[in-house]
Amino acid sequence: MVTRGLLKELRRQYALRWHGPHGVCHWARVRENGLRLALLTGARVEVVELFAVLHDARRESEGRDPEHGPRAAEFAATLQGRLFTLSDPDFALLRTACADHTKMLTHGDITVQTCWDADRLDLGRVNIAPRPEYLSTAAARDPDFIAWAHRRSTRFAIPDIVYGEWSCA
Repeated sequence: MVTRGLLKELRRQYALRWHGPHGVCHWARVRENGLRLALLTGARVEVVELFAVLHDARRESEGRDPEHGPRAAEFAATLQGRLFTLSDPDFALLRTACADHTKMLTHGDITVQTCWDADRLDLGRVNIAPRPEYLSTAAARDPDFIAWAHRRSTRFAIPDIVYGEWSCA
């Protein structure tokens, strides 16, 4: 789902530092967190992967930016059918996951929960340890999973996992 063309468009329009706290390295870790969680939760992998690269793509500040999630959801609508295609139900999940990822603690859908947990497990990048009570899925609340994700989130460099655009070294 995350193609070279999508990453190129994200980089073209991204207003902040590409390798900043909410940039491509964060997206790559959220993607890996989400894909690993999806194996355990049964979440819709395509939604999880797109959430990873879109949820912070319309931030205007590294600090407080309460409307960045809704802006990301609207941005996703401009890309749907052009740089990726999801079914209507899956696209609705993606929009909800993006729009509400900083506003709500939990959601009734396992895919949305998995998206939010994947993001929250990467809080170490801003010196915050993930707390189980803020995670939605049993898989994400597993102490070993939290420890694994937190260790990764406190390191700046990650492997070049997909294309050169993902490089964080």
